[in-house]
Amino acid sequence: MVQTPVYMDNHATTRVDPRVVEAMLPLFHEKYGNAGSTSHVFGWDAKEAVDRSRESIARSIGASSREIVFTSGATESNNLAIRGCAERTRRRGNHIVSVATEHKAILDPLAVLARRGFEVTLLPVRQMGEPVAGRLDVERVADAIRDDTLLVTVMLANNEIGVIQPLVEIGNLCKQRGVLLHTDATQAVGKIPVDVEQMQIDLLSFSGHKLYGPKGIGGLYVRRRGPQVRLTPQIDGGGQEGGRRSGTLNVPGIVGFARALELCVDEMEAESNRLFTLRDRLYQGLTSAIEHVTLNGPELDQRDFRLAGNLSCSFADVDGEALMMSMRDLCVSSGSACTSTNPEPSHVLRAIGLSDDRTRASLRFGIGRFNTEEEVDFAIGLLAEVVQRLRRMSSLA
Repeated sequence: MVQTPVYMDNHATTRVDPRVVEAMLPLFHEKYGNAGSTSHVFGWDAKEAVDRSRESIARSIGASSREIVFTSGATESNNLAIRGCAERTRRRGNHIVSVATEHKAILDPLAVLARRGFEVTLLPVRQMGEPVAGRLDVERVADAIRDDTLLVTVMLANNEIGVIQPLVEIGNLCKQRGVLLHTDATQAVGKIPVDVEQMQIDLLSFSGHKLYGPKGIGGLYVRRRGPQVRLTPQIDGGGQEGGRRSGTLNVPGIVGFARALELCVDEMEAESNRLFTLRDRLYQGLTSAIEHVTLNGPELDQRDFRLAGNLSCSFADVDGEALMMSMRDLCVSSGSACTSTNPEPSHVLRAIGLSDDRTRASLRFGIGRFNTEEEVDFAIGLLAEVVQRLRRMSSLA
């Protein structure tokens, strides 16, 4: 018997793994010191825990520990990277290149900079009907970079359609042109191999709660050599994190973040294969039980270009709001959780060519570590029942 509601919204957030909770607990009630307290053992113990965690997190992305800045999450990391870079290096130019399908935590800071006189170029992506819909062509990046371009920011893996962008090629291009590269890797770190040196990434944002760690903790990788990246701080007062981000360190969160990422890296290959199987089972079940279901984003056989646990589908002839209201026993979403208060259709789905009606009648499934075959089969049965009922009601209206 499946316990309801079934959670399949793991792109929005993940359940904290019990092994992560176990690692965090001592930092709440035994070693609860402030990592900035240098005069007693509680502070020393806290600092030691932070240092170990910083080293572990850095190692998982091919960085050094001195290149990791702890933040409250990927949104803060994105703001620090983009605004911090722009404010520090404006003497080079005022042009930034990004992509139309980026998360709002990228697009909104770019909009703020645009209002302050920066020029922002948002590149289009491949459209629906192509095998890798949503993917960015490297040639478009090359054509967009100018002498006054100070930053390119491209999301590594998309939070709605799961498309994985060609960061190795983009990184090499940016290196050749002398332009900094930032990536929002929130959905990628812990799910696919990420190496900042191989990808020639200068700034990388990521977060704990997307990889079975706690909320309220994130990180920003900031390259120290070749080139050394300098940022204008966005939070002042205390000088923590080398002066790049002031504030008392969230020691339990940092320890949980590190432990969660360790588990993801250790179990990545086996977990990816399991998620591919569950994801394909879900899609095949939906298309067998329901007519006129369309896949959004890259084709599922393009495994190198789509996250294993991601599935986005649209259901023709169904009212999108009614569809979501009928999903009480199945927790999915119609797009990014961070824009759920915005009534506008998903900008990501529109950017790959979907109509507003089809965009509103789309669901995003985020399959994760704790999902089972039984839950997948439950989701198929529930969706088939709901879609057929809504279509009958629509035909009678």
